[in-house]
Amino acid sequence: MKIKTLLIVSAIGIALATPESLQAQAKPKPVKPDAGDIKEGGKERPKIDVAKIKDRLKAAFEKRKKNRGDAKKEGHKLGGKKGPKGGGAFGKLVRDDEKVKELREAFQAAAKEQHDKVKALHKQLKDASDEDKDGLREQLKGLRTEWVENMKGNREEVRARLKEIREEFKNKRDEVIDANEDGDDGGE
Repeated sequence: MKIKTLLIVSAIGIALATPESLQAQAKPKPVKPDAGDIKEGGKERPKIDVAKIKDRLKAAFEKRKKNRGDAKKEGHKLGGKKGPKGGGAFGKLVRDDEKVKELREAFQAAAKEQHDKVKALHKQLKDASDEDKDGLREQLKGLRTEWVENMKGNREEVRARLKEIREEFKNKRDEVIDANEDGDDGGE
């Protein structure tokens, strides 16, 4: 009988203790003091501005995204001593050459003129009737073929000038060495 009573009392005790255990919660986290109030080694730390940090991170992310997109477009080109655009000293000779500058400026002027002609034809094409549209399209095709021929001609002129520049500044080191060896008597 004592065992029976013991079991009943323990069952009642468990039943009464259960609601307390259900209400038990984790201890709340203590409130942290402001970062500016904390002293480390006798010095006050500056307060952290979360908004500024978020803005800086956002700007860095945008910059990385932009540069990554540019890298995708350009591929994996490495710029050595000549720099990312290349060219080096020979490129500077070409860029500074008067004839090349004239060719470039003439080509840009021709491109602008061509663009204006095409733009005008497109405006006419919008307002034209069906019979006129065929003629305008033929004019556009003619302008296109003429432009392609002009581009080819300009390219050939630039290539010819580049060959002239290369010949003008060609390294004649081997010829100079050979000439020195021939003129050398061996007299010491």
